[in-house]
Amino acid sequence: MSPNLHPMVNVAVKAARLAGNIINRAALDVEAVRISQKQVNDFVTEVDQAAEQVIIETLLAAYPGHGIMAEESGSEHGAQDSEYVWIIDPLDGTTNFIHGFPSYCVSIGLAVRGKMEQAVVYDPTRNDLFTATKGRGAFLNDRRIRVSKRTDLTGTLLATGFPFRKGDNFPRYLAMLADIMPRTAGLRRPGAAALDLAYVAAGRTDGFFESGLKPWDIAAGSLLVTEAGGLIGNFTGEADYLDHGECIAAPPRIYGQLVSILARYSQFAPAHDKSLASERIREVQEQVQSEHAASAASPADPD
Repeated sequence: MSPNLHPMVNVAVKAARLAGNIINRAALDVEAVRISQKQVNDFVTEVDQAAEQVIIETLLAAYPGHGIMAEESGSEHGAQDSEYVWIIDPLDGTTNFIHGFPSYCVSIGLAVRGKMEQAVVYDPTRNDLFTATKGRGAFLNDRRIRVSKRTDLTGTLLATGFPFRKGDNFPRYLAMLADIMPRTAGLRRPGAAALDLAYVAAGRTDGFFESGLKPWDIAAGSLLVTEAGGLIGNFTGEADYLDHGECIAAPPRIYGQLVSILARYSQFAPAHDKSLASERIREVQEQVQSEHAASAASPADPD
């Protein structure tokens, strides 16, 4: 354990590394891992469950009076009325993991009276350990990290997540991408929101936005971002984002520009802005349909 880390972070690091060991061992023979579906395109494996169990056991051994909110077991374990709640995603990026795509992580955050105070995000494939304590900064493998210094959206590299569940609003996301992508140097979809937020904190990307999120997807990563000098909120810029299911994270100047573009697509936007978003969604859909029709009508290229 590191003497420089907060004692609670040290315990979370121990838990994350134990979970990482389980994940790395399973990754050696991922074809043998038992997989089930919670819903269409939403997977859980025996590895998620084993990793979550060792995390919970480690945390509660040190802090038996704390509460737990975990992706797989919910609030089944720990104290039910504690002001201290560990928010856990034992394997963020399960779909990546079961395909052998090396972008996944362990995410452990501690909320105290609803505010994030401790954070650990561990990437077992690269042995990258991101940590943060409120008021003490964010670190990657004991090195202080900061968000990027970019101030203009032009030239930025952003990360996002795409809708993948039945019933997700695909046209809305298409319109958002149409508004964002021409203004940037590139958009990436790595597939693990906690790691996406850690990369914003480390300046590896210049921002992140996604909807359809759960608290365990963003709890730890959100503290990494703010302790690294960035901002995080919902699409309208409100800081009470944890339960809102949508978030933007970026350096302050980039954050403001993303909010100005994405605010109208927020579920919390005022009626007028939602109306503008609906018009834009229809416009993009019509453009896509028109281009598809034109492509279908054009003669095929000769072999």
